Amino acid sequence: MLYMMAFTLLPMIWAVLITFFRYSPTRQGGVLGLGGGNPFVGLSNYADLFSDSPSGKLFRIAVKNTLIFALAVLPLNLALTLPLAALIESISERLKTIFRTIYFLPTVTSLVAVSLVWGVIYNPTFGLLNLILRSMGLKGMAWLSDPQTKVLGIALPMLCLIITYVWQDMGYNLVIFIAGLQSIPDVFHEAARVDGANAWQRFWNVTLPMISPTLFFNTVLAIIGALQTFTLAFVATQGGPAYATWFYALHIYTNAFNYFELGYAAALAWLFFVVLVTFTYLQFRFATRWVYYAGEVK
Repeated sequence: MLYMMAFTLLPMIWAVLITFFRYSPTRQGGVLGLGGGNPFVGLSNYADLFSDSPSGKLFRIAVKNTLIFALAVLPLNLALTLPLAALIESISERLKTIFRTIYFLPTVTSLVAVSLVWGVIYNPTFGLLNLILRSMGLKGMAWLSDPQTKVLGIALPMLCLIITYVWQDMGYNLVIFIAGLQSIPDVFHEAARVDGANAWQRFWNVTLPMISPTLFFNTVLAIIGALQTFTLAFVATQGGPAYATWFYALHIYTNAFNYFELGYAAALAWLFFVVLVTFTYLQFRFATRWVYYAGEVK
């Protein structure tokens, strides 16, 4: 309890408190550094988020980019990992271990290292992608520095980060899906075969309902993780070019540790917390319509 109070509860209370002040540790204040050079501003920090000021416009850019990123990552991640898990589950036990290890390795790799490696792959001069394109007689691309080129309405640098993130994150969902598939008793599939169900019908009517709790779990964590993306953009693009990869977490970090406007950054963080909690709550509410738990009484 003392540990939780010292390192979780008290910092959270302090973070709420400074949202009502124009607080920066570089300025002199009164009690606990509040007041004086760090004046009380009430709800001004929150109002600035929705104003037409430069900071308000940058806030809206961060929200837009983060939503685009999350809404692209989620379906890509699930569309890749669920079929891949089913394929791995259908092979021999010895090969299962090998493939699980291969696909899980990026997940346990430092995201900083992943960002640096993919930054080299995307390099316009000596990057692997452009070397392949030039060997085929095609023109190379400025993968991380060309915000004008868009694919399905998504800027090219953003698309590159989406691909990198899915590659690094998919191993976790894959392992969870494999565990969910292994928990389905064979008797259900055998009964479906006896009834004449083909492979697709067995997947849609047996496998998918039985792993719906696993699918729900992966969906919730994938959305939360994607919305909190920071390291990838910070290392690979620094939020550029032209704010094409300016994410919400990067916006919080920049205001807090580059501009030292901790009051404004805390307001950003708490608004983000409220949005995440609300979004997760709605997911749990709507999950009752499609998530099936074995043994529950309808």
